[in-house]
Amino acid sequence: MPTGNNSIYLTFDDGPHPDVTPLVLDILNKYDIKATFFCVGDNVFKHPEVFRQLLDGGHSIGNHTFNHLKGWKTPFDNYIANINKCDQYFDSKLFRPPYGKISLKQFLTLRKQYRIILWSVMSYDFKQTMSGEQCLKNVLNYTGDGSIIVFHDSVKAQERTLYTLPKVIEHYLEKGYNFKPIVF
Repeated sequence: MPTGNNSIYLTFDDGPHPDVTPLVLDILNKYDIKATFFCVGDNVFKHPEVFRQLLDGGHSIGNHTFNHLKGWKTPFDNYIANINKCDQYFDSKLFRPPYGKISLKQFLTLRKQYRIILWSVMSYDFKQTMSGEQCLKNVLNYTGDGSIIVFHDSVKAQERTLYTLPKVIEHYLEKGYNFKPIVF
């Protein structure tokens, strides 16, 4: 992402989740921050009211496949069909491959339709062997101007996400940074 304006881009993968996503939104709302949510289509289908909260809150959204498929382990046609199925539930030109893994053929096809967004800082909030403090240190050690941080609005990551997120926001706001959603 562009540098020179002290911007950080918070992103959240795997939601929306009816228990976790509203808690993440509460934190973002407290600081008046917009973020980008890479949504799993099946979760949008199951939880349309939570998805509506993302849209109503002015957050950016992106496609994260319908069933959180691993690109390297999914046949090309099945992978593209799964992404297209997700598109039936919302319109976005942003795409993040689950696990950050897609084949070259998938990439070359998808870049014609989407802006493929990876990340520069992985919080590891999904890793249950890490503490919230370890996630926080990881994010603080690697984040700077133009960084894209990935968190997860999922049950597996909930404890670490909710611990780390407000501390990251406060730390970087105090240092004069601003937070922006990814838009194209």
